[in-house]
Amino acid sequence: MEGVPMRKLCAACLFLLAVSVVSGQPSDIAPADNLVAEGIPGIPAALAEEAGRYSEFRAAIFRSWHPTLREMLVITRFADTYQVHRVKAPGADRQQLTFFKDSVVSGIAYDPGKGESFVFSKDKGGGEQFQIYRYDFADGRISLVTDGKSRNTGSLWSDSGRGLVYGSTRRNGKDVDLYVVDPRDPRSDRLLASLSGGGWSAADWSPDDKQILVIEEISANETYVWIFDAANGQKTLVTPKGGKEKVAYGGGKFSRDGKGIYLTADRDSGFQRLLYLDLATRRQTWLTPDDADVDEFDLSPDGKTIALVRNEKGIGVLALLDTGSKQMRPVPGVPLGVVSDIRWHKDGSAVGFTVGSARSTHDAYSYDVRSGRVERWTFSETGGLNAAAFAEPEPISWKSFDGLEVTGFL
Repeated sequence: MEGVPMRKLCAACLFLLAVSVVSGQPSDIAPADNLVAEGIPGIPAALAEEAGRYSEFRAAIFRSWHPTLREMLVITRFADTYQVHRVKAPGADRQQLTFFKDSVVSGIAYDPGKGESFVFSKDKGGGEQFQIYRYDFADGRISLVTDGKSRNTGSLWSDSGRGLVYGSTRRNGKDVDLYVVDPRDPRSDRLLASLSGGGWSAADWSPDDKQILVIEEISANETYVWIFDAANGQKTLVTPKGGKEKVAYGGGKFSRDGKGIYLTADRDSGFQRLLYLDLATRRQTWLTPDDADVDEFDLSPDGKTIALVRNEKGIGVLALLDTGSKQMRPVPGVPLGVVSDIRWHKDGSAVGFTVGSARSTHDAYSYDVRSGRVERWTFSETGGLNAAAFAEPEPISWKSFDGLEVTGFL
């Protein structure tokens, strides 16, 4: 305060103190009324305000590629809820498309034809009675696709874009049945199959749109894979049932010739590994080694390459697997962190995905398979903090008492 007389400085300090007392500004943060805090020291308001910047990081999560253009849909939060935004190029502005009081986070996908619309799911007030909606780019109109009452989840476009399969509790409020609808005409909605239990979800349509691959989840350790006839709902079990060992199957993609399916499974292993199941013989062939979980995967439009994420000692490694040679190679240039939401562009030129790292909450990226270039599409705000200065974690490992390797981050 160079050049300010001491008496004026003291007077200013007394004035500020008086304002603070009069305004009732608390020095500590008081616990909420529903909490009982005993023996816990007070939290200074100034400390809470400073730490609050770290809780205001934004995030952008990749959701869907436009079928013909090189642009994507992401979800991000500019106010209190996550909404759908369109990004037309790496680093371009995010154009907000939905403006609801409730978050829009799931079921977001362009129609696979011309990209003239997209579907999404949301509930009201956290009630989890999710409804499916259609957004029309021609006029920005949003229309309700489902009944507005039941819980509807797991919507999935057919390859042609003429059908959307989803699960609904409409029949009795408990069991999840499968329905098919053309989102352009909600009156086309029809019950495909009445089912028992709440763990049913569609995973993929066959290339000819005649069959639907469906996962039945009994528990986290026990799932089964079925194929449904898309016309009459007749179902066929394609994975073994019974026996002592329970297997958790996941993912689910038809091969492009329709003769087999790709799945993950933990059979005879502690890891979720990728496999190919031949539908004629029911033979299962492992495609990845027994040393890491395959968290998720997607099959390229031509069926020749699988993009997958392996959890290698806590690090998400994006890799490409050749379905012919079974050779796998990691994608270079992906930031160290958690990789998720991988999806191929319809033209097979790129893979979109989300990365969460020590220097970014979550942001959308793409990998160009022709140039080998990784591009960052969104740059989420970090509360005014310089995230580039944040420390990168160091992977470490050590031996436990029984000789097994334990891994972590320092």
